[in-house]
Amino acid sequence: MNLFRTLIIIFLFQFKAYALIEVDITRGNLNPLPIAVSPLSSDKDSLDNFEKILKKKDIGSEISIIVESNLKQTGLFNPLEKDAFLQKPEIAHLKPRFEDWALIKAQALITGKVEIIDEKLRVEFRLWDVLAAKEMLALAFTTVPTNWRRVGHILSDKIYERLTGEKGYFDTRIIYVAEEGPKTKRIKKLAIMDQDGFNLKYLTLGNELVLTPRFNPTNQMVTYLSYFRNLPRVYLLDIETGEQEVVGDFPGMTFAPRFSPDGKKIIMSFAMDGNSDIYTMDLENRVVERITNYPSIDTSPSYSPDGKHIAFNSDRSKYQQIYVMRSDGSNVKRISFGNGLYGTPVWSPRGDLIAFYKITQREILYRGYENRWFRRKTFDRKLLSRSSIMVAKW
Repeated sequence: MNLFRTLIIIFLFQFKAYALIEVDITRGNLNPLPIAVSPLSSDKDSLDNFEKILKKKDIGSEISIIVESNLKQTGLFNPLEKDAFLQKPEIAHLKPRFEDWALIKAQALITGKVEIIDEKLRVEFRLWDVLAAKEMLALAFTTVPTNWRRVGHILSDKIYERLTGEKGYFDTRIIYVAEEGPKTKRIKKLAIMDQDGFNLKYLTLGNELVLTPRFNPTNQMVTYLSYFRNLPRVYLLDIETGEQEVVGDFPGMTFAPRFSPDGKKIIMSFAMDGNSDIYTMDLENRVVERITNYPSIDTSPSYSPDGKHIAFNSDRSKYQQIYVMRSDGSNVKRISFGNGLYGTPVWSPRGDLIAFYKITQREILYRGYENRWFRRKTFDRKLLSRSSIMVAKW
């Protein structure tokens, strides 16, 4: 069963209380918000079921640890030590004594309850404003018991969004290429895991070389480049079912494909006649459209979140730089300048910023065996590189 479809939201109440809590994520220097994450309480029957089904004694405590870890990693929150808590979890969830939580300097409080009902994991959760003595958010849902780690990430997202006004990123996964085996015979597999490193799962067997996987907008499908009999081939893979299909063979592929924001197309670059250009493919009818047609090497295309623009690399100015154009290939603009090599542009979620890397290079000539400079066949030449991550507002 698809774990990403088993979640059933029962109710979600957001109370527009006149809370005093405000986390400004745009400030340069910020004191983390003191927050108390109370363990989610459970009844005795649920505790017994946790140990029987999940081999865990107290899922409520495990979930609270996940929430604490997620919030702490942002640098915006300071989870308080549980040894300082004066109120029991089950009582705090019903009615907190705000003066007790204020005494330990908590400004926000998280309480909850988790139990197993009809073989389903049921979770209740509340976020409280300690200073205003008001409830800020209440949430309850059910899911399969094995989905308990995701519960912690979902709660973290809701807390982060309510306190900062920005969408959380904790209930996300990372797909990457994992390597294993001896140095002389390395095996590369597609792997996926939660953003905190748990729930690792391999998606390919390692029989073929795989490169640069990319999610589709729903995070359900992945497109990636694989070498089948030494020829580059683009695949689509369903993460949950494991089903995959070949999009096409592209002998001159120079960079892996990416999905369009609506998931209906993929964009990629491949070389023909010694020239590398950017192409799109309609996934429904497999029609390929050429977007750039310039005597240069155009690679690393990336759609803007609204799908109206494409950022890409090109050496059309003699050096590798970052360019932006409309999705039909018109109105090309260069957005990076200066010495060095620029590459791999990625859009911010709002589409107002583009991140990319910059590499500056210098040649260092070392003294030779006779301790003289530039004596023929007696010196070594080494290229040193220094890379930086850049952000451009275009």
